[in-house]
Amino acid sequence: MAKQSGLGDQLFIAGYDIGADINSIASLSTPRTTLPTTGITQDAMERIYGTRDGQAEFTSYWNVATDRAHDALSTLPTTDVHLMYCRGSGVGSEAIGMVGKQIDYAGNRADDGSFLLSTPVQANAYGIDWCQQLTAGSDTHASASNGTTLDTLASVSFGFQAYLQVFSVGSGTAEIRIEDSANGTDWLDLTDGAFTNATDQTTERIQSSSATAAVRRYLRVVSDGVFTDLVFAVAINKNLAARAL
Repeated sequence: MAKQSGLGDQLFIAGYDIGADINSIASLSTPRTTLPTTGITQDAMERIYGTRDGQAEFTSYWNVATDRAHDALSTLPTTDVHLMYCRGSGVGSEAIGMVGKQIDYAGNRADDGSFLLSTPVQANAYGIDWCQQLTAGSDTHASASNGTTLDTLASVSFGFQAYLQVFSVGSGTAEIRIEDSANGTDWLDLTDGAFTNATDQTTERIQSSSATAAVRRYLRVVSDGVFTDLVFAVAINKNLAARAL
């Protein structure tokens, strides 16, 4: 694939689609701790990997309209928030999924009159997953539907992690799950790939219960149940090697 810019990106947090209110993204980092293991026989430091981590920081405009950036960020929740960054908006495009703590919402009024706010999020328990989008950024299903097929090119047996952001449900209850297929025609529910039923704005992270679970070549997201106007986003990391701790 050719080189790309960051134009057309999206940012979702806590069930809010606030990409249009984002001025810039300062950091999407996946640091790893290193542990010194240098023996007396060595002439230089020797290290092994320890725990992984994740950090995100972005700058938003001041927008106090309903469901916009101020609504999403000003509450500074003490519970975890779910963040999804989409590099472009297309099924198969890259995305970041993250569960973490929002630790600030800091405003800066510059002398040119601009008022921008910085929000850092630190990962909690899972680090960051680089994923592929199973929706085109966000999708709207007016009723039960099958999503677009994603060809991941190969079946693997290292499990998965997946992320859901539901922005709204017009009415009813939406059942959202991931299916996989060996040929793109015959579909089965992906084991552990069902999210909790959604009736309103919500977020969720799921993962395979086994780190060696098989995930077949083709994937799609499916909505079921009786509902109207489900607006949501799903991204999945289909592990290509042993799951990172």
